[in-house]
Amino acid sequence: MTNSRARETTEAIERLYISMRHLFYRGFFKPAGVSGETIRSLLKTINPEIYGSMNVPSKLELNGLMYVLDRLPEGIEECAFIHLTSDEGFDKGSFEPIVPKKRRRNCYRIDEHQMNIEVLLGRSEIYDILTHLTFLFIEADKVRNLAFIQDENWKPTRAFKIIEEVVKGEKKFSRKEKEVALIHLSSLIGRTFDETLNAYNTFGEDSNPDRLFKIIYNLAKVSLEDAKQTREREIHFSAILKERVGHHYFGEKWAHKVKEVLYENDLHMRPLHIISANMHSVKNMLYANEALKKKDDKGVDYRLYGEISDKKELRDKVSKYALEQGMVYINDKSGSNIDVQIIDLSKTELKNTPFQDIKFGGDDVIMVFDYAFGEQAFEVMDELLRPFEHKGEVYMMKVKSVSIMGKAGILAGGKGDIMIPTSHIFEGTADNYPFENALKLEDFKDDELQAFEGPMITVLGTSLQNRDILSYFMNTSWKAIGLEMEGAHYQKAIQVASKIRHHITPDLFVMYAYYASDNPLETGSTLSSGGLGLTGVKPTYLITLRILEKILQSGKKEIPAKK
Repeated sequence: MTNSRARETTEAIERLYISMRHLFYRGFFKPAGVSGETIRSLLKTINPEIYGSMNVPSKLELNGLMYVLDRLPEGIEECAFIHLTSDEGFDKGSFEPIVPKKRRRNCYRIDEHQMNIEVLLGRSEIYDILTHLTFLFIEADKVRNLAFIQDENWKPTRAFKIIEEVVKGEKKFSRKEKEVALIHLSSLIGRTFDETLNAYNTFGEDSNPDRLFKIIYNLAKVSLEDAKQTREREIHFSAILKERVGHHYFGEKWAHKVKEVLYENDLHMRPLHIISANMHSVKNMLYANEALKKKDDKGVDYRLYGEISDKKELRDKVSKYALEQGMVYINDKSGSNIDVQIIDLSKTELKNTPFQDIKFGGDDVIMVFDYAFGEQAFEVMDELLRPFEHKGEVYMMKVKSVSIMGKAGILAGGKGDIMIPTSHIFEGTADNYPFENALKLEDFKDDELQAFEGPMITVLGTSLQNRDILSYFMNTSWKAIGLEMEGAHYQKAIQVASKIRHHITPDLFVMYAYYASDNPLETGSTLSSGGLGLTGVKPTYLITLRILEKILQSGKKEIPAKK
């Protein structure tokens, strides 16, 4: 049964992406039209874990709603017209950018009816946005059907009238009256009073305590206008976006800037170690002890890294010190949303770091760049590894290693555990990328954390995975340990550059390691249940420790043998 359900899901995921790609090139669609219904039907067939009770018509999915709204611009639930655009100069006008809490993308409220969302990261971002919007439309129509009597007049229920009173704010509600309103809200959305009260507090902000009421009200209102055909919902893709997607427009600009900075600092002919990771762990491990006047006397101080993560003044001190010691920081302006740090190891003092016992004597350079998103990983890595021309000279990139550290969903363990991939399998295809990982299971023996080694699935979108397909990947001969969105894209670019086009040496070594941000098979541990918080500190820094150890050992001083 699970295998047939897994096959059904795989087919639905493939069809969903083909449909989304078709609609993108077509240029627009109506969520309530035939195309929109097709996408909804496929999403309902997949029934992803992250969207919980999406398929239950009498119950609103609150965790999924919070997850989606954190990744979409504030006010999206009020808009009938959503335009996906490229970087088209809206910042030059008087529009204030709206940045979602959990996604670095600029969005602009054009007027009361329209929201523009800038897409800079390629197809994966388009699929991500469309998936979240489809979930939002499903929930909106669900609320409309619960809030209005379904006849030609669409008469509002008593509960919805009370919600409307709260939203309009014409009357001052006492605490008792607000609780009564919450009881009506809970009965409308099919949730317990306790669940609704928790959601009210979670969604609410000091400046907007009744945000949950407003979201529910506006979802129902916009959906009703669509059903009555007084203001039909539409999604549009701009001509410039269609022209740029797939053409490495932003990735090329980003890679050119990085190579320019390497050249300006006379680092372009040095051995280069590329690390895709966060913007803090490498910097903290190399500079934090000196910056904060701490003596490294007991190896890795995870408590200190947790403190830095928690306190902005400590983070600022470490950053200031690192820049004084020669670290170069590139604040990305290309549109790729990927910042970069460049560290010259020949100028980096290792005495007061966890690496003081490694007798490093090389002139290697470390380049750390921020996380890519899905297919964008191929674009940025492919462009970065290409030779570059400067003043009539062509320079090959002297890449000695590439390391990918990231968050992933784990199948075999729990939040905070570590995954060491031996290959990446691209979901929905037979494409597979086996490789020799320089990081091994024995590198992660630890009393607190578990580590797992094996194949990992590179998925088209984390929002689309359900229990059946994940169980299939884990329990059959695939024996997958986790899922993420970038691994196969990175490895494809590395293999093309090193083995086919010979842009870089085939002798480079690669290191991949992920820590578990969630377990999508475990109820209460999916991405919609919230982030890792400080639980992520130890796995992040343990992986960083091992990556830096291997890099530094590759440039160890040769100690002459005694005569």
